[in-house]
Amino acid sequence: MVAVKLAELALTGDLVRPARLTLPDLLGWRQHVADVSFECATSGIRRHRFAGPRLYDVLADAGPGFDPARRKDRLRFLIAVTGTDGHHALLSWAEIDPDFAHAPVLLAVTNDGSPLDAAGPQLVLPQDRCGARHISGITAIRVDGGYDFDGPVPATPGRTSAAAP
Repeated sequence: MVAVKLAELALTGDLVRPARLTLPDLLGWRQHVADVSFECATSGIRRHRFAGPRLYDVLADAGPGFDPARRKDRLRFLIAVTGTDGHHALLSWAEIDPDFAHAPVLLAVTNDGSPLDAAGPQLVLPQDRCGARHISGITAIRVDGGYDFDGPVPATPGRTSAAAP
């Protein structure tokens, strides 16, 4: 019998408890089901049923490094998600936080009843009309609150800060 290597995702960044998680690990959280319909640019309307834990629950358990002395500190945190195919998505903490937008974003462990064991979890944003932020085979999720707005933002090479005439 050949053992199938389970995909892992790395939770990194400003977390008290960074972790490496597999789909069986994600099954330890409360599972939510989402019937999702989204528009795909190449194949039209797609409909799927996903199940898995909420992204908020998994990240909250990892202990985001919010500063309790800073009012609304969690609003400056970003969540970067990377998939095996090189696709990336960026969310704000406020999108998933129950005190703000409370979007039911999932780390899906099944798609239409089929387990995603070998491929890895999928980011599912039921509220998105377009499926572009549905990242398959998640390899990494980084929580980042470390950027600083106190100083000037350096210019990106090849871009100017002045508006075009």
